Amino acid sequence: MKIAVLGGDGYCGWATALYLSKKGHEVAIVDNFVRRLWDHELGAQTLTPIRPLSDRLSAWHRLTGLTIESYVGDITDYEFLSTVIKNFEPEAVVHFAEQRSAPYSMIDRGHAVFTQVNNVVGTLNLLFALRELQPDCHLIKLGTMGEYGTPNIDIEEGYIAIEHNGRKDVLPFPKQPGSFYHLSKVHDSHNIMFACKIWGLRATDLNQGVVYGTITDEVALDEALINRFDYDEVFGTVLNRFCVEAVVGHPLTVYGKGGQRRGFLDIRDTVRCIEIACQNPAARHECRVYNQFTESFSIMDIAGIVQAAAKKINLAVEISHLPDPRVEAEDHYYNAKHSKLIDLGLQPHLLSDAMLDSLLKVAVKYRDRIDTSLILPSVNWRNARNNYRERAKSSPSAKPSASQMKKVGVSSD
Repeated sequence: MKIAVLGGDGYCGWATALYLSKKGHEVAIVDNFVRRLWDHELGAQTLTPIRPLSDRLSAWHRLTGLTIESYVGDITDYEFLSTVIKNFEPEAVVHFAEQRSAPYSMIDRGHAVFTQVNNVVGTLNLLFALRELQPDCHLIKLGTMGEYGTPNIDIEEGYIAIEHNGRKDVLPFPKQPGSFYHLSKVHDSHNIMFACKIWGLRATDLNQGVVYGTITDEVALDEALINRFDYDEVFGTVLNRFCVEAVVGHPLTVYGKGGQRRGFLDIRDTVRCIEIACQNPAARHECRVYNQFTESFSIMDIAGIVQAAAKKINLAVEISHLPDPRVEAEDHYYNAKHSKLIDLGLQPHLLSDAMLDSLLKVAVKYRDRIDTSLILPSVNWRNARNNYRERAKSSPSAKPSASQMKKVGVSSD
């Protein structure tokens, strides 16, 4: 197939692009490198050193003989995006090209506005471009389990059967998003459902849990292909943060009671889920929703797992409870269905000692790059005007300049 991966220079996008290329698909990466710019804005960097995209793609071609095309630009620019769709003519579009951090969206008004404009407008542009230029293309959109929140009922996969006053219907599952970022994903979902209904587009909305791991078979081929390992309070995931804290002797930072329960999955399952969606496209007029995770853990569960894994390599790890900077239930019911991808052939990689060893080894290997000042939370949901250090005083622009894109595209971050 011809598959365009929007946001293909990012964490999930990079692993997905390599995986699909190795499977024999013709792949194009579309990216504006703004994720690299956010590292510069926040004074943070991924723990693993990431090469420029051009270097990464050259290494991929050298190692495998396979070529991945690249288009550099912003999908909020409709002229750019429509040119990509027209020239590449994708049969499937995998859409990762969004601002994905809840804390980033909660820094202040500027970051909240940027997140929603960037995410919603980019997705709207894509829907219009597909309608006008490639109406049979299958849109595979990365959503988030965070759209649902933590209701006191079982979470279905996208839709729920309702009986009210003697009448029945199947409706979108109620959404209780927890940040301006999660709200942007809800808006995306509604726009995609609407576009499928009125224009006959086909879409799969993958509500993904928290992803962990840096290694896929493709990424493991060479150091030049290494993936991101974000551990800072804004873009870092909890498992990454705990592994870094374990290595440097910092207590594991559990927010509140730590009873918050979320879905998790291995990066190897992320790329497989994308492949499954590509191989089993939605029908015209259909917007289907899959919950994309394999296991659920509370934050205290994760802390205990990391503590036990660290002990095996002679690291003494303590657990510390901090005031929760987020507005969320710290102890709640959580039972989310996630059977549809398994029914289509997903064979999950469950969180194992081997995976934890791998994550801890990455943290040990790049220990000199760890900045412990990035660990403690400073973005508070209750403060609409967070002073996120001196590094993020200015609000982000909705679109990086050509010189900014060139800078982060040709030099290491």
